[in-house]
Amino acid sequence: MKFTEYAKTYIPNINNAIGTILDKKLENINNTFLKTYYEEIKTYLLAGGKRIRPLLCIAAYNAFNDEIDDKIITPSVGVEFLHNASLVHDDIIDKDNFRRGNPAFHYRFQLYHNNYSLKKMSQSDFGNSIAIIGGDSIFFLGLEPFLFNDFDRNRNLEAINYYEQAFGDIANGVLIETDMVNRKNLQMKDYIEMVSLKTGALLEKSILIGANYAGIDKEYYRILSTLGINLGIIFQIIDDILGTFGDEKVTGKPTDGDIREGKRTCLLIEAINSLDVKKRDYLVNLISKSKITDKNVEEVRDLFMEADVINSCKKLATKYYQEAEDALEKLKPVINNSEIEFFENLLKFVLERKF
Repeated sequence: MKFTEYAKTYIPNINNAIGTILDKKLENINNTFLKTYYEEIKTYLLAGGKRIRPLLCIAAYNAFNDEIDDKIITPSVGVEFLHNASLVHDDIIDKDNFRRGNPAFHYRFQLYHNNYSLKKMSQSDFGNSIAIIGGDSIFFLGLEPFLFNDFDRNRNLEAINYYEQAFGDIANGVLIETDMVNRKNLQMKDYIEMVSLKTGALLEKSILIGANYAGIDKEYYRILSTLGINLGIIFQIIDDILGTFGDEKVTGKPTDGDIREGKRTCLLIEAINSLDVKKRDYLVNLISKSKITDKNVEEVRDLFMEADVINSCKKLATKYYQEAEDALEKLKPVINNSEIEFFENLLKFVLERKF
């Protein structure tokens, strides 16, 4: 089954499972502000998204089962909660006020600050403070699908173990990314280490959680890990390209954010290592400015184009695409054809996506 068909089949059920968890939470809340808070969490979680992580979990489970059942849907949404918890915190760190064309979680509460004329905290501090707690709340809500489902205790405990590992990996990836801003002479291997943790780990763990619930032999876990991590690397490389050269109307995010933050994307690292010394130093000086003007943003883009970073980074993504394909090839004798098609189609979608 193609990725788009898989998504059409399962995303409504994934969204229903997410909504059910939040509705149960809201049923037990009387405090007006807490009710607003959890309603905003529900709105945020259901505002959109490709749902790649729960789809990976479901596909990994289905891949090793002769008869398809829907009991995997509930635990599959745990990884979507974790993903969104990380996005809430990422948007604070990156100072991004919009996500998927909608207000980011911290910005929602900055608007709340305006509506209620709160005077004891600044708009920014209030929004950021609530969103820090919001990310934590979403993370803990993500444990509930592993505690209340139709699988046995041991499977659920193993899933929680993967969930915990993914959370640690994401945090370590963000820490490495933060440190990279201050480091010189960065190489692409530094970037790959960072994105393998920040992005690849949760895709990997989504697959392993599904495989865990399917009860597969441990010999296949290493291959599944390779598939998931490489999928994440491809995803992040393309995300970096779209983050600077994408269509804002399609991506729902501004295309100057990474440059203004001086973020060490694959584009920047490739340009620094490709340009001559004079232009490299000028580029480093541009992205090191405390305030980057619109003109500076365009200068950085021009230097990126001169270094041909789009093509070189797409070639890098293709390398990891081929490694992921090789892993999938090893799995073909033991997984269902419909999921072979899903994984093949998803890999192609991630490599060629425009949003």
